[in-house]
Amino acid sequence: MGKYVCMPCGWVYDPSIGDPDSDIDAGVPFEELPDDYVCPVCGAGKEMFEPKE
Repeated sequence: MGKYVCMPCGWVYDPSIGDPDSDIDAGVPFEELPDDYVCPVCGAGKEMFEPKE
């Protein structure tokens, strides 16, 4: 499970942590997040994230 970075603000979605503020449990891969998922920092949509290398 890879990490994904929000291109507008740089926040990183780490599946080992999830996104507790958005009720996303640890262990959820980015690909399984809802289509309407948004960055908890800047509100950018899921399409604005790219795999972190």
